[in-house]
Amino acid sequence: MGFRHSEQAEKRRNQQRRAEIRARVSSLTIMEGHGMTSSSKKAAPAKSAATAKAPKAASAFAKPLQPSKELAEVVGSAPLPRTEVVSKVWDYIKKHKLQNEANKREILADDKLKGVFGKDKVTMFEMNKYLAQHLK
Repeated sequence: MGFRHSEQAEKRRNQQRRAEIRARVSSLTIMEGHGMTSSSKKAAPAKSAATAKAPKAASAFAKPLQPSKELAEVVGSAPLPRTEVVSKVWDYIKKHKLQNEANKREILADDKLKGVFGKDKVTMFEMNKYLAQHLK
C-alpha cells in the first residue's frame, strides 16, 4: 500500500512540474513575440556605428608565418597564415595522389614531403604537428 501511495504522489509531482514548464515556455514565447525578455524589459536599441566596438585582432591562425626552406618547396616561400599552409599542403597531396588508397587517413610522403615530415608515412592527424615545426 505504501509503495503505491508514493508512486501516485510521484506521478502528481511530475505532472505539476510538466505543467509549470509548459507555463514558463508559453509565457516566454508570448514575451518574445512582444519584443520583451524574460525579465519583462524591452529589447535594447541597436548601437550606432560610432559606439560600436572596434573589430577584434586577427587570431593566431590568421597570422602570416614564414615557412622553412623544406616547406617552401611545397607551399611557396611567401609568409602565409597557418590555415593557408595546411590548405596548400592538402592541395599538393591531392594533386600528386599521396593519400594511401587503402587508408585515406594516411599520407605517403614523396621526396619534398619527406623533408617536411621526416618519415615516409604520416597520418592526417600528425601532419599539423610536423607543419608547425616548419613555420616561424
